[in-house]
Amino acid sequence: MGIGDVYEVTVGDCTDVYYVDVGMYGVAEYGPVYIIDAERPALVDTGTGARHETILSAMESVGISPEDLEVIATTHVHLDHAGGAGYLAEDCPNATVYIHEAGKRHLVDPERLWEGTKHAVGDQIEFYGKPVPVADDRIETLTDGDVIDLGDHSLEALYAPGHAPHQVVFYDPVIDGVFTADAAGIYNPTTDEMHVTTPPVNFTLDQALDDVAMLQDLGPEILMFGHFGAAETGDKLETYAEILPEWVADVERKREELADDEAVIDYFVERADTDTWGERKGRAEMRLNVRGVLVALDNREE
Repeated sequence: MGIGDVYEVTVGDCTDVYYVDVGMYGVAEYGPVYIIDAERPALVDTGTGARHETILSAMESVGISPEDLEVIATTHVHLDHAGGAGYLAEDCPNATVYIHEAGKRHLVDPERLWEGTKHAVGDQIEFYGKPVPVADDRIETLTDGDVIDLGDHSLEALYAPGHAPHQVVFYDPVIDGVFTADAAGIYNPTTDEMHVTTPPVNFTLDQALDDVAMLQDLGPEILMFGHFGAAETGDKLETYAEILPEWVADVERKREELADDEAVIDYFVERADTDTWGERKGRAEMRLNVRGVLVALDNREE
């Protein structure tokens, strides 16, 4: 797998679904954008916006022109998932952008989100394209249970706020697959391992576990991860339901031991996995995840 490569999803009975590795943060196997070659062609998520031309090239390789694209379905407004929405809306004049109702204001005016992201990710911001607004009349809002009709496919929006209050996952019953956003964690296709994602400022453990339970009850055959790629569901949801509370408990114990949040962050950053996405991204990912848990612990105490 490599940056810019386009893959057809062949897991289970999946048809018409592809994804492109947009090379998010300059590494492979972290940021996919999904392409559905349906009667109403669609994208699921957009990446950061820094590589939106890569998405257009991937669409072309599947046989979808910018004018043909009708749906840009964003799972939530975090810039690694919806940062390219404004760019793609400009490039694809007939596409409607879909987002949960709680996130619409950030697409119309992304300045506050941009400033918050810069604060959260530090020097990683160099890998982001500054988002451009999406016109109000190009946006359709979603609530739990709403369905985006793609003709021969459909996307049912299922509310999953444990990662962010504006997050949905999309279930396509035609392929019995879910576009999981960040609700099912991070999947490494090379090692077949699951990893946590707990960034600030809206992560809550109890709700995140409820989101996983919702996916388990749904029982899809295929999971199409926001990071990274498609896989058979197998025991991945059960694994995530195990490792997520264990991770939060580890951070909580270390905070009690060290009594200094920066020391807690440093402790875990020094032990970050640098094999999967390299040293820079691995350490940055760990820093975000620890901060997210610390914020969640503070919120729980209030």
